[in-house]
Amino acid sequence: MTVLPESAARIRLVVSDIDGTLVRNDKSLADETVAAIRRARAAGIAFTVISARPPSGLVDLAGRIEITDEPIGAFNGGALSRRDGSVIASHRIPEREARRAVEMLDAAGVTVWLFAAGKWLAREDADASPHGARERLASGLAPTRVEDFGPWLAAADKISGVSDDHPLMRRLEGEVAAEIGADATVVRSQVYFLDVTARSANKGDGVAFLAEAMGVPMAEVAVLGDMPNDVPMFLRAGLSVAMGQAPDEVRRHATLTGATNEENGVARFLDALVEAQSAAREPA
Repeated sequence: MTVLPESAARIRLVVSDIDGTLVRNDKSLADETVAAIRRARAAGIAFTVISARPPSGLVDLAGRIEITDEPIGAFNGGALSRRDGSVIASHRIPEREARRAVEMLDAAGVTVWLFAAGKWLAREDADASPHGARERLASGLAPTRVEDFGPWLAAADKISGVSDDHPLMRRLEGEVAAEIGADATVVRSQVYFLDVTARSANKGDGVAFLAEAMGVPMAEVAVLGDMPNDVPMFLRAGLSVAMGQAPDEVRRHATLTGATNEENGVARFLDALVEAQSAAREPA
């Protein structure tokens, strides 16, 4: 971890992405990270999370990191919820944009998953997907097989295009955003996931909602992430940290680049933050 800037002394809230950031690649949460979160809270630094996951995918993890009353952000901030998964506020994709997103992803030949009404909907055997098992773990949901997404599009929280053709996903990000980006957020949450959410369901607005709910100005918020969907919150927070494995297009927007998620980069940052704030309080 690079030496923290002077702005670290005023950080009162840390908001972390989950997949590729807080948890390791196998979706496990390191004991070292839990302990570092506990030390940060003891030093007066609040901690919460924001993720592309649905609220159901945050319940177990929120318990493990000892979130109590702090709000958490699901669907890239499109749904603010409590530890038990109850939703405080939500923003859905307009039906017309949801339908167009599905049409464009279908035309490109990628798998499409729809999250609506608390369900993970798929038109094929999602468990056969190389990403199906991890999605079960991340979302806290089993896939529901449907023939047609049509009846659900008016209640769409998130549409995910899924493909291991990473250049195709990068190209689709631009094409779908050009088509519906005025009324929806279109961004990759993983190299193999292209997520479509409501226009206000982006991590920049999401972190602002969380900070306001916790009474912390954005200048006193630090954020951590690893993918393009984290960039909007990098641009608004007082301090931003890109994980060590983040692509260049993400790292160039961050204040700092830290260790990778496999190296418990969140824990390392939190301990450095506590140390920096402790040193700032020492008499000269």
